[in-house]
Order: sequence, then structure tokens, then C-alpha cells
Amino acid sequence: MERLNLKRKLGDKWISTLASIWIQCTSGSLYTFSIYSPILKSTQRYDQSTLDTVSVFKDIGANCGVLSGLLYTFATPSNLRNAYFGGPCLVLAAGAIQCFVGYFLIWASVVGLIPRPPVVGMCFFVLLAAHAQSFFNTANVVTAVRNFPDYSGTAVGIMKGFVGLSGAILIQFYEAIFHNKPTSYLLILAVLPTINPLLLMWFVRIYDTKEQEEKKLLNAISCVALLVAAYLMAVIIVDHLFTFQLLVRIAIFVVLLLLLSSPLCIVSSLRASEKDSSVTHQSLISEGQRFDQEMEVHDTRDSLEEDNLNLLQAMGSVNFWILFFAMACGMGSGLATVNNLGQIGESLGYSNFETNTLVSLWSIWNFLGRFGAGYVSDHFLYVKGWARPLFMVLTLSSMSVGHAVIAFGMPGALYAGSILVGVCYGSQWSLMPTIASEIFGVRHMGTIFNAITIASPVGSYIFSVRVVGFIYDKEAWGSGCSGTHCFMLSFLIMASATLLGSLAALALFFHTKNFYNQVILRRLLHSLRA
Repeated sequence: MERLNLKRKLGDKWISTLASIWIQCTSGSLYTFSIYSPILKSTQRYDQSTLDTVSVFKDIGANCGVLSGLLYTFATPSNLRNAYFGGPCLVLAAGAIQCFVGYFLIWASVVGLIPRPPVVGMCFFVLLAAHAQSFFNTANVVTAVRNFPDYSGTAVGIMKGFVGLSGAILIQFYEAIFHNKPTSYLLILAVLPTINPLLLMWFVRIYDTKEQEEKKLLNAISCVALLVAAYLMAVIIVDHLFTFQLLVRIAIFVVLLLLLSSPLCIVSSLRASEKDSSVTHQSLISEGQRFDQEMEVHDTRDSLEEDNLNLLQAMGSVNFWILFFAMACGMGSGLATVNNLGQIGESLGYSNFETNTLVSLWSIWNFLGRFGAGYVSDHFLYVKGWARPLFMVLTLSSMSVGHAVIAFGMPGALYAGSILVGVCYGSQWSLMPTIASEIFGVRHMGTIFNAITIASPVGSYIFSVRVVGFIYDKEAWGSGCSGTHCFMLSFLIMASATLLGSLAALALFFHTKNFYNQVILRRLLHSLRA
């Protein structure tokens, strides 16, 4: 009976992971703002400045997730693990409610079901809809870290990677079902990202079980993620070269659904392998050895609990503010880049086709950074013992190079620079939560990493408004601007800022070096012995 319970828990753990992945696939609706922003602008009679103001509240809502972290921590006491309605489930339900209310009110405003709201009202609707993403992210990312503490980088990379792809996935759904019907798409955004978490949230739970094949199976899911990204990239490129008929778009979406459902085979293989190996594995461990292992795990967990800091304690440490500054430089300059890609391409003489392709492919580079940084940092932490902040140093310094490449505007520079900036920008979204969980502990991880995420809209405002917007307006003189001088100074400033961010990350690396040597590596060695 005990062996059957162990096998069931391991299987459920992977079902929890799969449920989280599928929720992430529909939780990035804010990345599709460009689909419905024209109809929002025309029906509400907004000028471009007002529409940009509404868009800012979208970014604020998505990146201010402290409430989701507090709810997760409050609803997940240690004795609530494996409960059917606990922290992850409650947080996902709260996010689903916000998503439905926010998008439904936007849709109702667009179709005239309710009177046209004032701008501040629409800003609140958009903020509420976007705020739901922080709840989905917190529930799925923190649960993944708790379920896979020895491979937290890979787990976070998978979760963050799929939310990065979710914009492209939702756009494929729109193109297949509601092509050129943005009003209907708004209603779907109120329904689909709401129903999906409500159906799957019962499976997203925290488990204490471990097994020897975790890395192999996480690698298999990672391969599926890469396959989905490659498929979407191919579809995006071909779609910009040819005009797909409706049946072709439907076929493309069906293939996408099959790819997203393929991890079910991985879960099935897990259960099959557990059935074949559980008896042999258990027979090798005597009762005395099992008791010693349980005592060792208990002692290790007790020592690790001492490292769990709450938000106020974390904010009182220098490590928190180093991470905050580095993220403001990296995430802020990355958002400023993607927000201005179209205008940069226009000033450098790129065609609309070329700039639209660059914007569409940004989600792919974003995914590669999110997934790759988590996977690679896990690998080198195990094999070489390299502390994770070192990878933040490398990605931020590489982002600095990407900004400099765009600044000088040589032929092909925007392609190369946007790829480099996009990958390195995505890397921060998997590195930062993982580093926060390791330095400050997992008990209040949701609250702490969401507090650090506030650096993203702060940095975006500084670089987009105070740097790029201000300098462009000076260069344009109200009649447009063409040539490398339009954005050269802005991107040189952002290159300098990300270089400063990499130096801050280097300081974090040296400041936490002993911690990683003594605590993280000890945890990994203990896991390998277990």
C-alpha cells in the first residue's frame, strides 16, 4: 500500500506540473494588447497618448504581484501541503476572477453594453485584467520551485518560458477562430484564460516526493517546449511571407494543440517506469537506512527553514536592493526596446513587413532566454558549482552589447541586436525568481520575487519616457525622425545602464559566494546522496 501511495504521489506531482504548464499557455493575454488596442482606441475615442496611458496600466498590473505572493504564503501553511484547496488553488481562483471581470468590462465598454467609462475607469479595467497574470505566475512558479527544489532553475524556466510563448499561442487561436474580429477576441480573453485555470487548478498542488528520474523527465518537457517554440517561429515567419486560408490556420492551431498535449505521454511514461522500478528500488533500502535518510532530510529541512525571510526582512538586506537595481536596468531597458521596435525600424529604413516580423519574433527570443537561463544555470550549478548570480552578470553584460549594436544602426544591426536583447531580457525572468528563492528561501518566495518584479515597470518608465521618448522628441522636432541619430544616444544610455546592472549582479555574486558554496551546494550534494 505504501508503494502504491508513493507511485500515486509521484504521478500526481507530474500532473500538477502539466496543469501548471497548460495554465501558463493561456495566461499571457496582455502580450496580445496590439490585437485589440485599435478597436479600443476607436470605440472609446482615444488619441495615441491616451491609449499609451492605458497600456502603462497593463504593465503595472502584470508586474505588481505582491498581493498574489501574500495570498500564496497566507493560504499555504506547512500542514496544508497535498490539500485539494490550498495556496496554489486559491491564488489561481483569485487570478481567474480578476481576469474575467477585467476583460469582460473592457469588452462591455467596446460593444456598448455599458456606458463609455472615463479614462481612469478603463485604466482600472486593464490593470485588473493584467493583474491576474501575476496570480497565475505566482501559483505556478512557486509551486514548481517547491516541487522541484533541486532543479528550481529548470522548473522556473519551463513555467516562465510557456508564459512567454502564451502570447503567440493566443494569437494563433485568434487567427484560427476569430481572424479580424478583435471584439470577439476580447470576449474570449474574458472566458478562456478564466475557465482554463478554474478547470486545472485542482491539480496544482505541492508535493514533498523526490525521485531519481526528475531531471530526465524535466529535460523531456523542455524538449517539448523547444519544439513548440520552433513551430511557432516557423509559423510566424511563413505567415509574414504568405496569406494563410482559414482551413490552413485551423490546421496550424490543431497541430499546436497536439504539441501542447504531448507531455501527457511523458507523465504516462513516468507512471510506467515507476511501476517497473519501485519494487527493485525499495528492496535495496533496509529499514535502518530508511530511518537514517528520513532523519537526515528532516535535519536539512530544519536548517533550510532558518533561511526563509519574509518580505520586510528581505527588503532590509542589501541583496534585495542589488537584485532590484539589476532588474530595473535589465527588464526596464528590454521593455523600452520592444515598445519602440517599430519606430526604430522606421527610422532606420526598415519596411513594415520587416519590423512586424521583428515584433512577432520577440516572444520567441523572450522564451529562449526564459527557458535557457534556467536550464543552463541549473546545469552549471550542478556540474561546475557556478553560483546563479554569475549568469545574471553574463546576460546583463550581453544585453549591454545588444543595445550598443542597435545604437550604431549598421545593416542588420536591428535584427542581431533585438535577438540579443530579447534573449537576455527573457533570461532575467527565470534567473531572478530562482535566485530570490535560494537567497531568501521559498516560504515567502511569491511575495519577495513579485516585489522585485516592480523594478520592471519602474525601469520601463525611466527608459521609455525619460530616455527614449525625451531624446526622440528632441531629435524629431515634431516632424518625425530618420537615421541612426534618432535612437543612438538612447541606446548608448541603456547600454551603459545594463552594464551597471551587470556590475551590480557581479557584486551580488561575490556577496553570496560563500552562501552558494556552503548552503546550495550542500543541498545539491544531499539530493544526489538521497
